[in-house]
Amino acid sequence: MPNRVKRLDINPQRDLELQSASQDIWDRKYRLKSKGGDPVDKTIEDTFKRVARALALVEQEPLQEQWYQRFLWALMQGAIPAGRIVSNAGARDHKPATSTINCTVSQTVKDSMDDILAAVHEAGLTLKAGCGIGYEFSTLRPRGAFVAGAGSSTSGPLSFMDIYDAMCRTVSSAGGRRGAQMATFDITHPDVVDFIRAKREDGRLRQFNLSCLVTEQFMEAVKSDMDWELVFPANHYELDDPTVEIVYRHWPVTEGYKTNEQGEVACRVWKSIPARRLWDVVMSSTYDYAEPGFILIDKVNEQNNNWFCEDIRATNPCGEQPLPPYGACLLGSVNLARFVKNPFTAKAEFDWARFKEVVAVFTRMLDNVVEIHGLPLPGQADEIAHKRRHGMGFLGLGSTLTMLNMVYGDRQSVEFTSQVAREMALTGWEVGLELANEKGPAPVMNQMYTITEAMMAKRPEMANDGICVGDQLPGKVLMARYSRYMAKFPERLRKRIETEGSRFSHHSSIAPTGTISLSLGNNVSNGIEPSFAHKYSRNIIREGRKTKEKVDVFSYELLAYRALVNPDADPYAEEEKNLLPATFLDSNAINPRAHVDIQAAAQEWVDSSISKTINVPTDFPYDEFKDIYLYAYEKGLKGCTTFRFNPEAFQGVLVKEEDLANTSYRFVMEDGSTVEVKGNEEIEYDGEKHTAANLFEALKEGYYGRY
Repeated sequence: MPNRVKRLDINPQRDLELQSASQDIWDRKYRLKSKGGDPVDKTIEDTFKRVARALALVEQEPLQEQWYQRFLWALMQGAIPAGRIVSNAGARDHKPATSTINCTVSQTVKDSMDDILAAVHEAGLTLKAGCGIGYEFSTLRPRGAFVAGAGSSTSGPLSFMDIYDAMCRTVSSAGGRRGAQMATFDITHPDVVDFIRAKREDGRLRQFNLSCLVTEQFMEAVKSDMDWELVFPANHYELDDPTVEIVYRHWPVTEGYKTNEQGEVACRVWKSIPARRLWDVVMSSTYDYAEPGFILIDKVNEQNNNWFCEDIRATNPCGEQPLPPYGACLLGSVNLARFVKNPFTAKAEFDWARFKEVVAVFTRMLDNVVEIHGLPLPGQADEIAHKRRHGMGFLGLGSTLTMLNMVYGDRQSVEFTSQVAREMALTGWEVGLELANEKGPAPVMNQMYTITEAMMAKRPEMANDGICVGDQLPGKVLMARYSRYMAKFPERLRKRIETEGSRFSHHSSIAPTGTISLSLGNNVSNGIEPSFAHKYSRNIIREGRKTKEKVDVFSYELLAYRALVNPDADPYAEEEKNLLPATFLDSNAINPRAHVDIQAAAQEWVDSSISKTINVPTDFPYDEFKDIYLYAYEKGLKGCTTFRFNPEAFQGVLVKEEDLANTSYRFVMEDGSTVEVKGNEEIEYDGEKHTAANLFEALKEGYYGRY
C-alpha cells in the first residue's frame, strides 16, 4: 500500500474541493442570507468568521479580538458547532427570532386538557425558533380511562400526539429546517403496544421519532420470561374499589396522586402480559419500521451528573441529549478526520496534541453560546443558565479509522474510540474548572440541596460519609463526589470540582451530525458512525419541490484516497473499488455487535448520551436482530437504534443504489392500470422528475407537494 501513495504534500483535510452536494447543503442550510435572499456569507470561511465573531463578543472587550482569532483557528481546524449555532450565531440582524440551541425537552405534559394544550403552544414557539423538542406522553391516561370532568372516557395519549404532529407539520422551522420531535413512552403504560405500532398507519406521527423508556426490571423480566404489569396512576374511584389491584411505582408526576414514603405513586394494574411477548412487539416493529428506539431510562438517570435534582424522562429528537423538563442543550462536534497525519500510509497517525488544543478552545466557545441562546421560553432560559449544559462530541470517526488503516469495530478501533472520548472528556473538564475560576461556576454548583430519603436510596454510600436525611449539600459536592459518571476521573480533578465547581454540569454528547458532516465536513462519516457507503444517494428536502430530491454523494475517505493514491481514477468506478484497501467498509459490512462495542467504548466517557444507528441489511435474520438489543443492554448502553432498509415501510434519508435497483414500486393509475418501475428509475409526474422511490413515498405518506 505505502508504495502506491503519491503527492504526499497534499493535505486532503484542507485542500479537497467540496463536492457539489456539500456546497449545496451549506448554501441552503448554513449560509447566512439577507431577508431578500442575497448571500451575506460569501464563502464557508465567512460563515466561520461570523460564528467566531459572535461567540468572541461574549468575552470581555479587551480580549474579544484575541478570542476571535482563537475561535476562528479552532473552526478552521475542525471544530464544528451544531447547525443552529452555524446558522444563527451572529445572524440577529437578519433573523432575530431564532435560537442557537438544537436540543430541548418540553415541560412535563400533565394529564389535563389545559396542560396538554399549553404544552402544544410552547412546543410551537420552540419549533418556530428552530429547536428540536422531546416529550414524554406516557403521563397521559390510557385509552378508555374515565375522565370525571367530561363524564366520558378518554381517547388516549396517541390521539393527543396527533395534535402535536399536526402542529409540527404546520409550523415552519427557522432556517428551512423541518420540525424535529421525539416522543418517549414508558414500557409499563397500558397503551404501550398502540404506541409501538403507531407508525404502521400511513402518514401517522411522521413528525416524530419514537422511543420506549425501558428499565432494567423489564429487561430482566424478558430474560427470565416473567409477566409484566401494565399500570397507570389510580384515581380516587379506583383507590376506593377493593377489586382494583394497586401497586406503587416511580412516576414522573406525583401531584394529585396518592404516594408512599418513597415518593412512589399508587397505580392501577390494568393487565399483565408476558414480558417476552411485549419485547417481541417492540423488536418486530423496530425490524420492519426502524422504530421505536430503546432508551434504558434508569441507566440514563443513574449516570446523570445532575442525579440529585433531575428526573429525566425524555430526550431531544435524536436521543443524544436526555434532558429534564424545559431542559436545553447546545451541541458541537470535532471533525476527527482533520487530525490524521499521513493518511492511508504505514506512518498514519492521529495528532493528539492538536486535537486536545482544539477541544480546549471549542469548550470555551460552546460555553459562550449559553449567553446568546435565543430560547423562546423562560423555563428553557432558566434551565440552560442554571446548569450551562452543553454537549461536545465528534464526527468522522468511521472516515478517520479508515484513514488510519483501522477496521471499524475491531479491538484497535475500539481502543482508539475510547481514547478519543477520554481525551475529549478530560480536556473539557479541565477547561470547565478554568472557566469556573475565571467566570464563575454554573449556578447549580453552589445551590444547596436538602438530602431526602429518595436521594439516600439512590446513593447509599452517602450514609457511610455520615450524611443524613435533612442535611444540605451544594450541587458541586453531590456531583463530584457521588456522580457515577465522575467516579472514573482522577481524584485530583474531582476534588477540585467539589471545591471550586465547574462552569457546566455536562460537557459531552455525540450527535448524528448528518448535514453538518455532509456540508462542512465534505461528507465525512456521521458522528460515531462508519460511512453509510462510499457512494450512495441522499434524499434531501428542496424548497419548492414536491418530493425529496435524490443527490449522489461520495464518502470523504474515498475522495481523500483518490487525491492521495489514485488521482486519475473515475469516481468509484468498478476497477477502483477492487483497488480499495480492506478497511474501506460500509455500514452494512460491519457486524452489528461491532457497532455496539464502539458505542460502549465512547459511552464510558460521554456524560450525556450518543445518537447511533446500527444499519443492518434488509435480509438480516430477525432472531439475530433481536439479539443486538440484548447485547446493547448487557454492554450498559443508555439506548440503541437500528435501521434496516424496508421499501414497504419507508424510503429513508440515506439510500444505496443497489437497494433501489432491487426494489420495484407499483403505481395505480386513474384508469385502474398499474405501472411498475425500479426505485432508482426517474419518472416525470406533475411537471417534475422524481425517482420512483421518492415519488412513491411522498404519495403514500401524504406529503407530496408540501415542500
